[in-house]
Formats: sequence, C-alpha cells, structure tokens
Amino acid sequence: MGFHPPKGRTGLARIVAAVIYSRDGLLAAFRGEAAFRQLVALHAVLIPLSFFCPVSRGERALMIAVCLFSLIVELFNSAIEAVVDRISEEHHPLSKNAKDMGSAAQLIALILIAAVWGTILLG
Repeated sequence: MGFHPPKGRTGLARIVAAVIYSRDGLLAAFRGEAAFRQLVALHAVLIPLSFFCPVSRGERALMIAVCLFSLIVELFNSAIEAVVDRISEEHHPLSKNAKDMGSAAQLIALILIAAVWGTILLG
C-alpha cells in the first residue's frame, strides 16, 4: 500500500480507484484488527440467522443494517487508533480520549444490535 494522490482521476477510473482503496482498507482491518475479525465472525452468524427468524422483510433489513453499522463503526474506530498511533505512541490524555471514544462508539453500536434484535425477536 502506497500513497495514492486523491486528485486527477475522473469518471470510471476514479470509481475503480475508490473500490481498490476500499478493498485495501477492508483487508487492512481484517488482517490487523482482531476486533474487526471478531465482529465479522459474529455477523457471519447473525446475518444468515436473520433469514431463519419469523420476521418481516423490513425487520430483517433492520437486523442486518445494525450488524453492518457496527462494522462501519469498527472501521472508524480502527482508523482513529491508527492515526493516533501514527502521530505518537507516547501516552497523552487526548490520545487516550480519542481511542476511548472510538471504543465507546463501538460499545453503543453493539448495544444497538442487542436492542434491535431483542425488540424484534421478543416483541
């Protein structure tokens, strides 16, 4: 992975480049972040399970959406951690706050999954 200038590409080339950058980000998260791998494993169970639940299509879509949302939150959390570590690995209160807030966001996303799934399945 090297530096890719953001400007200069247009049309289809820009779309292809964006897809490649996104693939690279997903691979980096999967290879380097245990929390991301754990979430992928959890959602590899939950998402297919949603198709066996007696719910409406809209409820199933919501159940899947909150799972995907937690992956998005984890990607942002991992990105924050990477930037903080890139700047400096020395302990600093602002660095700790940034990492802790990213972790808190993921906790809220997991609570959201439990609340949505619980509300839908338990009525």
